[in-house]
Amino acid sequence: MASNDPEHKEEEETTAAEDEDTGAQVAPIVKLEEVAVSTGEEDEDAILDLKAKLYRFDKDGNQWKERGAGSVRFLKHKKTEKVRLVMRQSKTLKICANHLIIPTMSVQEHAGNDKSCVWHAADFADGELKDELFCIRFASVENCKKFMETFQEVAESQKGKEENKEATNAADLLENLSVEDKKEEEKVEVKEVKEDATEKVDEVKAADSEKKE
Repeated sequence: MASNDPEHKEEEETTAAEDEDTGAQVAPIVKLEEVAVSTGEEDEDAILDLKAKLYRFDKDGNQWKERGAGSVRFLKHKKTEKVRLVMRQSKTLKICANHLIIPTMSVQEHAGNDKSCVWHAADFADGELKDELFCIRFASVENCKKFMETFQEVAESQKGKEENKEATNAADLLENLSVEDKKEEEKVEVKEVKEDATEKVDEVKAADSEKKE
């Protein structure tokens, strides 16, 4: 039964008008272009990627302070094969840890908590090198062990690279010294040749003078 209520009738007409598809296309006022964003990690491969919560020890306050919760990763450079630890906060992607893993570094379980571990590092997360004491906590014991094992493996793997680097530097130094010695020898030889040439010229001049007399 149709309703004679004018208000009800007006509502039905309004609803029908709203549901009607006009097919009109509205062009955007501003056209946004895609912008390539560089993370600085394009030349690196992730060795390990785990969720965790990071803390740093505040020496002034003598207490642990939270740095953020997010993803902690070991990134290996494709060319140099150097490995760094990078951690970003989940929502903001702000860096809360960023440092190289070097042979002298070590990680150990945090006293009284088998889901946490601690280590020292020269960190660059704040844009300048700082000596930090970090503590990281995982959701499980397994993840903590996996992190510690990977940390130690990476540190050990960097020892050989440091030794090779030192050997290369020593070889370069010897090569440079050899080049310098060779240059000195060449200088001496040139000097001797010049002196011989000068002596011969003097002899010729003396002989000419005797003939004239």
